[in-house]
Amino acid sequence: MYLKRLKIINFRKFGKDNNLVEFVDSKQGLQTDNIATATTLIVGKNNSGKTTITKALGKLLGENKFESSDYNFCYLKNLLEEYNSDKFEKYPALEFELLIGLDDSDENQDLITNIVPFLNIEDATDKDFLVTIKYELVETTLFVEDVRTIIRDYSEERIRFSKYLKVIGNAKKQLEFYNSEGEQIVKGKFRLSDLIKVKPIAANKVINDTSLSEVFNKIIQCKYKTESFTEIDKQIDSINEDMTNKVSSSHTQNINDALHTIENQDRLKVRLSSNLDFDILMKQLITYEYIEQGHCIPEGQFGLGYSNLMRIIGEIIEYIEQYPNNELHSKLNLICIEEPETFMHPQMQELFIKNINEAITYLLGESGKKINSQLIITTHSAHILNSKIHTSNSFDHINYITISDNYSNVVNLNDDIVMNLEKYNEKESETPEEKETRENEKKVALNNLKFIKKHIKHKFSELFFSDAVIFVEGITEETLLTYYLDNDDELNKYYISIFNINGAHGLVYHNLIKLLKIPTLIITDLDIQRTSEEKEAFDQMTSLEGKITTNKTIAKYNDGNDISSLSASFKEANLYIAFQSEKEEGYYATSFEEALILKNYNNNILNSVLKELKPEIYSQIVGESADKNLLKTNSYKLQRKLSNSKSDFANELLYQLSTKEDGNSDPELPEYINNAIDWLKSKLKPAEETQEVES
Repeated sequence: MYLKRLKIINFRKFGKDNNLVEFVDSKQGLQTDNIATATTLIVGKNNSGKTTITKALGKLLGENKFESSDYNFCYLKNLLEEYNSDKFEKYPALEFELLIGLDDSDENQDLITNIVPFLNIEDATDKDFLVTIKYELVETTLFVEDVRTIIRDYSEERIRFSKYLKVIGNAKKQLEFYNSEGEQIVKGKFRLSDLIKVKPIAANKVINDTSLSEVFNKIIQCKYKTESFTEIDKQIDSINEDMTNKVSSSHTQNINDALHTIENQDRLKVRLSSNLDFDILMKQLITYEYIEQGHCIPEGQFGLGYSNLMRIIGEIIEYIEQYPNNELHSKLNLICIEEPETFMHPQMQELFIKNINEAITYLLGESGKKINSQLIITTHSAHILNSKIHTSNSFDHINYITISDNYSNVVNLNDDIVMNLEKYNEKESETPEEKETRENEKKVALNNLKFIKKHIKHKFSELFFSDAVIFVEGITEETLLTYYLDNDDELNKYYISIFNINGAHGLVYHNLIKLLKIPTLIITDLDIQRTSEEKEAFDQMTSLEGKITTNKTIAKYNDGNDISSLSASFKEANLYIAFQSEKEEGYYATSFEEALILKNYNNNILNSVLKELKPEIYSQIVGESADKNLLKTNSYKLQRKLSNSKSDFANELLYQLSTKEDGNSDPELPEYINNAIDWLKSKLKPAEETQEVES
């Protein structure tokens, strides 16, 4: 048995949509040879809702009670607005759906008895079943009266909402279970704890110098309780008897004699005895030390990264040791490791997900237990994400959590959806030519998938954790935009990743970017196709009539290469594609460098850079009179001459920007980039925030 999907409705940051978490459909669970393949990864930025998923499971199993603060506040506010109009058709409720998969080994009678209410008897071949859980009000009449009272007595919105939360918190509620037909399961017919067991391993639990000793002491105590330690028990009994006799002979009589000078011995008498047991012994006896170069080092002096790794392994050992030998193997067991990257350096983070399986497999083998477990890791580490993709060679079973309109949104990633492979499925009544075209396009898509999985290793896994992303095609754009973003008082508060990638290759990322819903700028070049004669004459481009572009990104979103009637930009979902669509000083630029020259032909810093890098060309253009206006009529020529030294151009420009003298202003960014940045700022502005409320 295994968990296939979990749907969370109106719990904390989750709403009614985009709330489905998918898990590995692995019947083998942790018995697999590839932990990355058998691991469900939940990734996202801080405060996106990753931990909420494991918290929901824990509360459903009764680890903690649901509180009024567990309801989504936007959801509660919408309900209150209806109540303000005396419309009481819906009541506060939390809802969860668990889709459980079955396999051929799930034949235990106790298990089947537990899940019978959820099985569809008419279709005995079903390999999964749905459990719907609702946390609902028991009595609605009193709730309505209380809400009407606070609406009548409190007009100030903040205070009214605070009182409303208290009413919800005080109202009697209970968990109810429903099958896929919406039929309520009679109480006593089903217990969720008989179906699921969760082992949470929380983040950052290396809290003192004895954290590891405490973990491993519990492991040994667990072994003591489950195995025969008769010889140790005899030794402890012998020690207690010996110590009691010695204390009695040397101290007990003296104490009693002193007492009896005050009080009659028949009324007051004491006995001193030894009370050593295994638990007391373990707390003091076992010391955890590291061995380094032959020296025993106390655990408190060792690196936090290694300590955290050992703590995780220790808690897994404890989980395995405590698991009853007679426990149903078909029970669904979830090991949830929260942010294992804590304190670990990047290389250790990448190795963690690769090698933790070997440790778990060894421990399971040593214990002799067959535990039907699924591993869930929540993380905001680009390194763990990267290792997951590369070790499993797949985007499968990655749940990306992001915030949209104040709600947590789950994006279920897999190879098919990343490259939209579904559109290449075989179609009915297609001709041989159509089939060949479709198969060729699918082959290209699969090659693109291979590319993106390899390419993401170098830096691009960062985009999962960025507030915004900017794709550029050259070193000049990358260098200058980094500088300008750092100096923008609004944008430098956000984590914006800039990726330098060729336009054609950048296209393969577009579908993934749309899935992740991250605001993304794609800054590309117009790339006007010129004739040999136009190139040799360094002709300036004054019209796009009859012109075509060689830029594949523009061609894709323009529905063709003809740019005679080109849009100013392209916008699609969370993408903004910017290029030199408008004239600058009467000319169309064909690259970022040319656009920069046209915009800043009179700028001292730009002129100094051009003169430094291309002194002969620069002097030839401006002449003895040093007429800077001539730069704009020779912008294409300058671009061509800089084509083989763009890196030098970018670095020299950055150097002079960083060391500029007072009075020298920075070159301005071209208008098409300024427009793109304005769009980005509008996307990064938070949605109108719900008023803070006191709970």
